[in-house]
Amino acid sequence: MASQDHTLNCLLPLLIIIIISSFHVLPVSPTPSNKLESAIIPIRKLNRRGTYIGLVTVIETEEDAFLRSVDFRADPTHPYLDLSGRRFRIGKIHEKKVVYVRCGRGMVNAAAVTQQMIDVFNVKGIVHFGIAGNMNNSMSIGDVSIPKQITNAGLWDWLNPNNAKGGEDVASLDIGNYNIPQGDGNNELGSLRYGQEQLYSVTGHINSPQNVFWINTTQEWLHLAADLEKMELSQCVNASLCLPNKPKLVVGLKAATANIFVDNAAYRNFLYDTFGVSSSDMESSAVAMTCASNGYPIIVIRGLSDLAGVGGDNTVHKFGSLAATNTAKAVLEFIKKLPLS
Repeated sequence: MASQDHTLNCLLPLLIIIIISSFHVLPVSPTPSNKLESAIIPIRKLNRRGTYIGLVTVIETEEDAFLRSVDFRADPTHPYLDLSGRRFRIGKIHEKKVVYVRCGRGMVNAAAVTQQMIDVFNVKGIVHFGIAGNMNNSMSIGDVSIPKQITNAGLWDWLNPNNAKGGEDVASLDIGNYNIPQGDGNNELGSLRYGQEQLYSVTGHINSPQNVFWINTTQEWLHLAADLEKMELSQCVNASLCLPNKPKLVVGLKAATANIFVDNAAYRNFLYDTFGVSSSDMESSAVAMTCASNGYPIIVIRGLSDLAGVGGDNTVHKFGSLAATNTAKAVLEFIKKLPLS
């Protein structure tokens, strides 16, 4: 009993301090929910005006080319909304209402901003655009690809070297096949097996995802884009730096996405030979997957800035702005073809 009284006597001052502290009200700093609440009224006003075309690009180079190339007229009342550290620009292009945002590099950024745009704004679909690496020797720097299918080429099982190959995976990359000289010694890296995404969709059964390797872009929007293959694209960065051939736009190829900058010719050839992909980037499949999950139309427009494994980052710095400009031109022409809301 004495020990219990001693314990209570020791705890009593601490309890008093806790009770007194609970009465002190600290100044409330804005929380994410507070900031979203302050944006609710303008969001409601914007959404009452009808549907918007959602525009999602990735990096500043692409944004600069886009805003420089298009006739973007900011909304006079609410030209932008800042949400989650990003600026969503609201306005019109060719009398079509648009919401534009730069998501930042990588699949997490791309998926997060696409879901946010779908949840917050009354969008009819998403136009995703930017630059990409070229995987296809029949394509060139400055060309623009509008793919019909996109895969997540970064979903791997990295196998134990002693594991048997095969199984239900889509394809495998045996790293030992790339030994130089070939077959010299043991390669402990083993091999990679490419897996499938799990697509949860509003059109599917609850908690029963569909295993998919390819995500399709929207067929109706691809048909609209088909005429863009006739459009004129820029050939020169400036008066002294031009491409040897006039760039072209191609609709209906395939693309790969992973959180990897591909600057390796052997891996480029593997991706093209195995999956038939013509371009590689770090965001497109995440945007397409998010749209497919929510049942929204999606089109992807990517300008080729480099041939993976040839020139690498230097080529991107040299021709990235040209690829971004050609991409912006293609986006503008596609927006023209979409019907008014």
